[in-house]
Amino acid sequence: MPTFDTAIPAELLTGMRLARAAIGRGELVVIPTDTVYGVAADAFSPAAVLRLLEAKGRDRTAPPPVLVPGIPTLDALAEFVPDEVHALVAEFWPGGLTIILRARPTLDWDLGETRGTVALRMPSDTIALELLAETGPLAVSSANRTGEPAATTVAEAEAMLGDAVEVYLAGGPVGAAYPGAEERVGSTIVDATALESPNGKLRIVRHGVIPDAEIVRIVGADRCA
Repeated sequence: MPTFDTAIPAELLTGMRLARAAIGRGELVVIPTDTVYGVAADAFSPAAVLRLLEAKGRDRTAPPPVLVPGIPTLDALAEFVPDEVHALVAEFWPGGLTIILRARPTLDWDLGETRGTVALRMPSDTIALELLAETGPLAVSSANRTGEPAATTVAEAEAMLGDAVEVYLAGGPVGAAYPGAEERVGSTIVDATALESPNGKLRIVRHGVIPDAEIVRIVGADRCA
């Protein structure tokens, strides 16, 4: 499958055009993000999401996160956004924080067995944001086979996913860690669904590029499990 170097203007233009078209057809595209390389699909195409899960060797019990082009999309996709979440995205978006919230029940999508939730993130990578601005929200998971290390170069992604992906967009090595974070890790994932309750607490479900202490600093120790 073709790989396009986004550092070369002509390849960037062609690669982005073909990536948009591939997403529109329900195909998969590999993109750089600020954490690791991701494999992307149209979040509103159940067939495309299933193709993404199959490429990674997963089933519907492991639904992919959704990348969004901006903070306003958070309110459009989530049923309820607690004040603590607004504070988190103001501090860490765009960036390496994925937030699990209850999805709006009216959304016409099928990401898998989500139990009514959705994991949302706004990346800080320019290429990812440009594509999201044109396609809208994308289901994006790390560009690797399940059980293998996350890809931090497009070559690593291509070696694992091969021709299951229609277009590869190369943005150089990715994965620069935040201060105090481990290298070669994905986003920090927090479950904020319990914050709807006055006594509910946010739970960190995956330790990633944003240290736990930074989450606690913003939300407050009394609101973190």
